[in-house]
Amino acid sequence: MNTTVDARTPDHDEIVRVVQCYVEGFQGRREKLEEAFHGDAWILAVDAEGGFSKDLIRDRFERWATSHRPVRGRVIQVTQAGEVASVLLGFDNTEDLADSWVDVLALIKLDGRWKITHKSAVHSSRAAWAQPS
Repeated sequence: MNTTVDARTPDHDEIVRVVQCYVEGFQGRREKLEEAFHGDAWILAVDAEGGFSKDLIRDRFERWATSHRPVRGRVIQVTQAGEVASVLLGFDNTEDLADSWVDVLALIKLDGRWKITHKSAVHSSRAAWAQPS
């Protein structure tokens, strides 16, 4: 995973590690998705055509893990304020950059562990300057 931000938040490395678990989950590693996301986390997404979808993320774990989608996480920004954080993530399809996404991930530190609690995603064609290059 490439990190493109120089300024470090206090828990930067641990936050990025949790986000990397999410990315690795797409390679048949459902346990990584379970490690990254809170059980009540939601996704709201807008696809390339403007279609909107929302789901509990755990309802997508099986499909995501078995997709073996060739993705790379590109951390654009990490922001932390105590026990709350956000990550702007390029979720890049390494075989076809035109089929990539940009996510805003919200995280909370619960019992000393970071968990993703929400994912807002847009197809990279709708992400302006955050598109992969």
